[in-house]
Order: sequence, then C-alpha cells, then structure tokens
Amino acid sequence: MTGNKIHPKNVIHAGADLQNASKALIMIHGRGANAEDILSLANHLNVKGFALLAPQASNYSWYPYSFMAPVSQNEPWLSSALSLVKDTVNEVIAKGISEENIYFTGFSQGACLTLEFIARNAAKYGGVAAFTGGLIGNRIDQTNYKGDLKSMPVFIGSSNPDPHVPVERVNETSKVLEGMNASVHEKIYENMGHTITQNEIDLANEWVFKTDG
Repeated sequence: MTGNKIHPKNVIHAGADLQNASKALIMIHGRGANAEDILSLANHLNVKGFALLAPQASNYSWYPYSFMAPVSQNEPWLSSALSLVKDTVNEVIAKGISEENIYFTGFSQGACLTLEFIARNAAKYGGVAAFTGGLIGNRIDQTNYKGDLKSMPVFIGSSNPDPHVPVERVNETSKVLEGMNASVHEKIYENMGHTITQNEIDLANEWVFKTDG
C-alpha cells in the first residue's frame, strides 16, 4: 500500500500525556498550515486535561486539489490522509481511551478531512468541531457513508460566501450526518471570510466540548 509513504506517521503530541489522559482531541490542520498551527487552537477550546494529537501532512497539504474535485483526482493522497487519521485514532484507543472520549477538530482542508473520516468510520466519538468544511468529492457519494453516529455532537461553522467551501456543500454535509444520527449544529455566517471566529469557538465549546465532565 502507498498510503503511509505519502503521509508518513508524523503526529505532534501536546496537552496531557496520552498514557494518563481520559480524553483525547485529534486536530487536523488546513492546507498550507502545520500541526503546530492547529494545536494553538486548543488554547481557546474547553479541552483542559485532554491529550492533543495533531497529524502533519506531507508538504503541508492533505490532498492536492479542491475538496470539490472528483475524489479520483485527489487519490492516493486522500486515502493516505484518511489512513493516517485512522492510525491516530487507533493509537489513542491502544492507550485505553475509548471512542466516546475521542474528539476531533479541523479547519478548512482539515475540517473536510475530519468530516470525511467520521462519516466513513461511523462510531460514537466524543464530538467534532469542523471550522469551514464539508464532505469530499464533486458530488456526495452516499455509498461511502454508512453506520450510526449515535447522537454524537457535531458543530460545523462556515461563511456565506466562502472562497473554498460552498455553503450548499455544508448544508448537504449536515444532512448526511443527521441521516447517520449525528446531533448537528450548523452555523452559517454572512461574509465571515475564511477564518475561525470567537463565536464559532464559543458554539463549539457549548455544543461539543462541554465542561460537565
């Protein structure tokens, strides 16, 4: 398999020690960014005591073309990236943290990869905060998305318009995840720009990273 040859297993660890933590947050950076960039987002989230894991993409990109391109154009990079996320999840589980205590977040290309991963690997994870993203491909292929997300909380925030992520794809993504029994909170901001705002962070903390233990 070519997967991990494209994206070598390179995961930056921060936060609580994985060996002793009861919860973990997997953080997926955007195109042109790196693992350290996305780790800084944790300073604004209610994730005190979480182990933080941020995979690093080769050449700062998970796949070469737009997430709206045909999936075949982004292969084998997309499959490699999904495999790396899966390996990271397995690493967390191997340390004794259950799926329901594994959380995900990502921005832009990282949000797209995060949403694609949880839709293709349905389980009751702790929750997902996706900042500007949607499911991947020139069209939604329902055959890729099976299983039950078991009321898992998902927050998706995005701008209308956004230069990279059409709001229609965000809407479609929410519908797919709701059809898989996720508890989705979608928030579209008028002319927000391609960024993460304080209001998105507040909603992600309220919806996904609850502090009630």
